Amino acid sequence: MTDIPLLSLAIWVPIIGGLLVLATGSDRNAPLARMLALAVAVAGFVVTIPLYTGFDVGTSAMQFVELQSWVPRFNINYHLGVDGISVLFVLLNAFITIIVVAAGWQVIQNKVAQYMAAFLIMSGLMNGIFSALDAVLFYVFFEASLIPLYLIIGIWGGANRVYAAIKFFLYTLFGSLLMLIALLYLFMQSGGSFSILDWHQLPLPIEPQILIFLAFLIAFGVKVPMWPVHTWLPDAHVEAPTGGSVVLAAIALKLGAYGFLRFSLPIVPDAANELAPLVITLSLIAVVYIGFVALVQADMKKLVAYSSISHMGFVTLGFFMFNSLGVEGALVQMISHGFVSGAMFLCIGVLYDRLHSRQIADYGGVVHTMPKFAAFFMLFTMANSGLPATSGFVGEFMVVLGAVQYNFWIGFVAATTLILGAAYSLWMYKRVVFGKVANPHVAELEDINGREFAFLAVLAACVLAMGLYPFPFTEVMHASVNELLRHVAVSKL
Repeated sequence: MTDIPLLSLAIWVPIIGGLLVLATGSDRNAPLARMLALAVAVAGFVVTIPLYTGFDVGTSAMQFVELQSWVPRFNINYHLGVDGISVLFVLLNAFITIIVVAAGWQVIQNKVAQYMAAFLIMSGLMNGIFSALDAVLFYVFFEASLIPLYLIIGIWGGANRVYAAIKFFLYTLFGSLLMLIALLYLFMQSGGSFSILDWHQLPLPIEPQILIFLAFLIAFGVKVPMWPVHTWLPDAHVEAPTGGSVVLAAIALKLGAYGFLRFSLPIVPDAANELAPLVITLSLIAVVYIGFVALVQADMKKLVAYSSISHMGFVTLGFFMFNSLGVEGALVQMISHGFVSGAMFLCIGVLYDRLHSRQIADYGGVVHTMPKFAAFFMLFTMANSGLPATSGFVGEFMVVLGAVQYNFWIGFVAATTLILGAAYSLWMYKRVVFGKVANPHVAELEDINGREFAFLAVLAACVLAMGLYPFPFTEVMHASVNELLRHVAVSKL
């Protein structure tokens, strides 16, 4: 198995498949484009399965490594590899891509081939981000992943889509420019190496460390999005089509958090320890304040978008307490958030396709006409608020445990959010699903069809499986997390 370039396949199968889907051309061939896109998405997932089955959980070293020279003059290599931190994201990304293709099956009627191709190409680029071990390669994939998402929001989005797409693009681009400067500095300091693993060992004085850390903090903080640079996300979510929202929530937000683990913590550990209180403060603000902002939203998508920011605040909180419970809890939370928020957006998408409204006030009494849907929506709402036995609980519980170990009061503030999370999630559910049928259009709604039932059932199974038995997920990351924390504890001064 070792000689098959699995990571290259995980990157290039969706990208080349996406170009083939694009080649089907106009909407006359839409059925062909849909079938081909589904086949490519499934193939993209199948090639990632050996990454999990053949993964050695006992080591923290990079696995499935591929190394080819790319630009020899500047020592830039096509260098790929995954460890326990990144392998799960490659699998999650490939899995979510299948769901997204299935979700846009009937909904998208114009430019079908382009829509499907954009998602497939993006899936390949995301896998490239999670597995790149060369800084230039990482940067190329990181920037390239903006383009499909920009097009998805800008072409198939809502009424305000152009504004949302440009705002998303400018925010993320600004962050990444600072990152590029930091990468070039590290290249100069390391004697001309772009290898991320070489940089992990590079000694640096404290002043450059702090500046590099701040550059990474802005670059990845915009992606996560951390408070106060979060404002692009609700706009992007509200305007994006359902599939765009799912990918944005399930995968794109994880890129920033992943960047912290791969760059900020190991390359500049002293600065990370020095500035951890800053990141913890920003995370707690995000977790509490954004929880209150979510409470007052009238638009369902906006509410779930704000809840995503609050959940990602948990993730950045877990990273910077430097204990294994916190970091593993944050990673589990990221995977779980991929399933749960993806499912929430799909549920809202199901309602939107029928009634063409995202306003909570336009619904009420949906349970009378769509009982199957109401059951699924209930499960995901509960998972979003962190109910035990769902995946949402495991990560949050671990982060709160880690926070209590670190500082009781931080743990206390973080735990209050579970109540806030339950408040906005369940209140939205009550107003949409229960009560009398006030709107005559709600009385005409049809329950979910076989296709919708299939993708919601798959996600429901994932949420429950992860909630009841998280071990397969935590086992993979354990060695890598411990090694990372050991590395961060050693000074580079």
